[in-house]
Amino acid sequence: FSALVEAKPWGHSGIAQLSLVLLDDENSDLQGLGVITWPDGSQSRIEATRHTNADEKSEAATSDDKDSADKQSNDKNADSSAEAASKPTPVVYPLGAFGAAGSASAPECVALTNAKIWTCGPEGILENATLLIRDGRIEAVGADVKIPADARVMNVEGKHITPGIIDCHSHMATDGGINESTQAVTAEVRIGDFVDSDDINIYRQLAGGVTSANILHGSANPIGGQNQVIKLRWGALPEAMKFAEAPAGIKFALGENVKQSNWGERFTSRYPQTRMGVEQIIYDSFQTAHEYEQQWDRWRKSHRGSPPRRDLELDALVEILRGERWIHCHSYRQDEILALLRTLEEFHITIGSLQHILEGYKVADAMAQHGAMGSSFSDWWAYKFEVYDAIPYNGVLMHNAGVVVSFNSDDAELARHLNHEAAKAVKYGGVPAEEALKFVTLNPAKQLRIDTLVGSLEPGKHADFVIWSGPPLSTLSRCEQTWIDGRNYFDLKQDQQLRQRDRELKNRLIQKALRGDGPMLNPGESNSTEEVLWPRVDIFCRASNHRQGR
Repeated sequence: FSALVEAKPWGHSGIAQLSLVLLDDENSDLQGLGVITWPDGSQSRIEATRHTNADEKSEAATSDDKDSADKQSNDKNADSSAEAASKPTPVVYPLGAFGAAGSASAPECVALTNAKIWTCGPEGILENATLLIRDGRIEAVGADVKIPADARVMNVEGKHITPGIIDCHSHMATDGGINESTQAVTAEVRIGDFVDSDDINIYRQLAGGVTSANILHGSANPIGGQNQVIKLRWGALPEAMKFAEAPAGIKFALGENVKQSNWGERFTSRYPQTRMGVEQIIYDSFQTAHEYEQQWDRWRKSHRGSPPRRDLELDALVEILRGERWIHCHSYRQDEILALLRTLEEFHITIGSLQHILEGYKVADAMAQHGAMGSSFSDWWAYKFEVYDAIPYNGVLMHNAGVVVSFNSDDAELARHLNHEAAKAVKYGGVPAEEALKFVTLNPAKQLRIDTLVGSLEPGKHADFVIWSGPPLSTLSRCEQTWIDGRNYFDLKQDQQLRQRDRELKNRLIQKALRGDGPMLNPGESNSTEEVLWPRVDIFCRASNHRQGR
């Protein structure tokens, strides 16, 4: 059974929740097991044991002596409970769990010393090195860095520092609205208009060392919507989360997801419903966009007559033709991958990246020749028949063929340990650890065309980095701090403080509810007080004034 009980007898102020399972064992003194959740959110295990008559008499004899002390303790607890309930609730950003009281601090100059630094750049791995940050950029990295007098020095001896992890395929911070399935081509829609900066997954992925992510539409359309690369600036507004320097991109899709998004009793009329239809609609769309661009070029030269009618869908496709927008294409099977590459080559388009690409090992030579990059899963595919030929060596085989390979998440939970995904490149194929780390740092940066800014720890690049308790590919290591633009957005020690703060805030709300004024209603009764019936005070006052003729 479960019950709410006053916690005063145990020295706590407020209401505690008791959950107990009774045991039906006459031969044992143990009669129950359970948990009591205290007002501060902490828990204690409890055991209910059988008491003899002698025990009961002994307890009765001593109970009178405790009454006076209990009364004094209860009075103090009542006072402290009332005081806690009356405290104002602080405003945090975002307004919810793990919200920050203010924006992340940005010291002008920081020097992290005595670290093992995995640069993912030409310097390789540096022992007992210093990372010098100034104004959000990396100023220097190396073993003999001169530390300025104005620098804030952090001794991180024994720790490992890596570039921030970059997830090349994510759907977080979108509230699930990633597919516009009503038509086949939706190049005009922009997922960047609906970034949810309050999504708790942003904070959770910061705790896994992720600093940037490519937010993509779903795969219901052959030509989907425009993507948005973000930085995980927890507590910032949606616009401030956007990676401003990242080139524009767009989501394409092939295979079963596109076909089957039209199946069923309700969805039977949208073209295409076959793989050949998917290839054809992509070809037709680029041909239409090419003609649309020519119409605009002719009008700009002559200015005769009316200009062509503006088409936002075709505008996005023209940007692809001009090399101003990069395609990130959901793909699985080798046949449709080759068909797409040949279609793009006919229009002189180089693809940005092939996403998932679980049969990439079969066409790695064609990918390398085209210049295509592959953002794959490490060993995740047991979810549909389309990925029947997937193997754990896929990423390594593409890598060995000269393809730039990354491992992505496509999942809010998987993104929390992408460093472990990179480690699987070591397990499946013997990729050196330093090179495997690039699968989640430098390589996704290359695929998103932001590698001149992030992805490695080099002077001039953004100060996006992670401090690990041990080797970054080890399952025993933990992300201790995550920095973006020279600001600390996640700190493991501060995380514990935030957890305690949020437990106290939660308890404060619970205690206010439990101690609320007004009588308890019986089943079937309703509260007829007019103020309670109105959800907002301003609406109630307006309605009341109207009835009174004011």
